[in-house]
Amino acid sequence: MAKLTKKAKTLATAVDVLKLHGIDEAIALAKTHATSKFDETIEVALNLGVDPRHADQMVRGVVTLPKGTGKTVRVGVFARGAKADEATAAGADVVGAEDLMDAIQGGKIDFDRCIATPDMMGLVGRLGKILGPKGLMPNPKLGTVTMNVAAAVEAAKGGQVEYRVEKAGIIHSGIGKASFPAEDLRANFDALVDAVVKAKPTGAKGKYVRKVAVSSSMGPGIKVDTAEVAGA
Repeated sequence: MAKLTKKAKTLATAVDVLKLHGIDEAIALAKTHATSKFDETIEVALNLGVDPRHADQMVRGVVTLPKGTGKTVRVGVFARGAKADEATAAGADVVGAEDLMDAIQGGKIDFDRCIATPDMMGLVGRLGKILGPKGLMPNPKLGTVTMNVAAAVEAAKGGQVEYRVEKAGIIHSGIGKASFPAEDLRANFDALVDAVVKAKPTGAKGKYVRKVAVSSSMGPGIKVDTAEVAGA
């Protein structure tokens, strides 16, 4: 186990690690413990009663955070002709076809989200081993394989985030920056939880949302009382 730094130990002792907090209190505490020189991200960890090794217990989707993410998101789009023009007009940062594939194969991935028109998936499929592990592979279920590239680009830049349950049954997601007003972070928290609850898989057994914690990038985890979490 990695040793805690002196600062981490100080922060951890400043929070009662056993106490369950209300959502608003947890967000306020997370903001208080965001003391780094950079604007830390406020993060949420949702421990779900699922085993993602089983296909009928996978939880994955997208949600638009109403108050945005506070991050500048670079978007890459695989498209040709008029659709490429639409993507560029909508604000895509990188647009291309074979040229974009060559750049990616050469090690240049200059985007955070990747979108493709359906006719480009034969090309994009060759990049699966590169884009897949980075979570960048376009997926029709996530709205990133679409003919409506303009809307997809605008959504990606307008606060839409992807969430996916990890092996341990936990979803990690940012809900904004520590500089955000507490009420904006709460609005984003509620939007994320609502989306995850609605995405409850058919194979989930027992209590769905088992544990919730809020933290800043460098701060301690602050436990949230799941009784306050709608749909838990």
